[in-house]
Amino acid sequence: MPTGTGYHDELGEFFAQNATTSPYNAYTDRPAMLALAGDVAGTDILDVGCGAGHYAAELLARGARVTGIDASATLLRHAHSRAAQAQLRLHDLERPLDFAADASFDGVVCALVIGHLTNRRQLLTEMRRVLRPAGWLVISTTHPTADWRHFGGSYYDDSWVDLPHGPGALHFQRMTLETFLGELLDAGFILEKLVEPRPRVELREVDEVAYTRLTAQPSFLAARMRSGDSERASDRPVA
Repeated sequence: MPTGTGYHDELGEFFAQNATTSPYNAYTDRPAMLALAGDVAGTDILDVGCGAGHYAAELLARGARVTGIDASATLLRHAHSRAAQAQLRLHDLERPLDFAADASFDGVVCALVIGHLTNRRQLLTEMRRVLRPAGWLVISTTHPTADWRHFGGSYYDDSWVDLPHGPGALHFQRMTLETFLGELLDAGFILEKLVEPRPRVELREVDEVAYTRLTAQPSFLAARMRSGDSERASDRPVA
């Protein structure tokens, strides 16, 4: 992601700590995404926007071989500590995945990253390129209605916004459900499953207020996509 929107320095330190126990990350988005990934034993997975390594650690524990990339050196330091067996790389997600050959991964995980990018189409095309035939992508983003409730205005507003987060703010572009799914389909992916994650029931014992809120109001969208095997994304014309 661009330098201005990455979780760097103090913001990165805050995110690394917060994501470990946050009702949103630890109890809602991450369990839903891992459930969508399913059995990963013996597979090669690319973790796009790996952050502090929470996903990489879980995937490694489930028997996957993991390559993680992120634009934040701050977060990668945490990822190295949390997921030492993963192959971790500092990489600007606005750039092509030029380190990876075609059809080199069985699965891609992209959690709460896509809305931060200005060149989403390129990343989606690249993620499909590096997937093996019939490979899968699990991807999540903030729920459009959650952004609508928070920022107001039109549901169809696609402006860039800033959401306060610890010592800084998260900079991302609002998108509708139509945009989120449409861009994935345009990149050549096939939808297998779409979920609106609810929190794990264990959150009720930890933070009942957050549990009640997250079971009543959607916060995220998550989808499992299949790469398809009839036409590679790298063969498709780009306007």
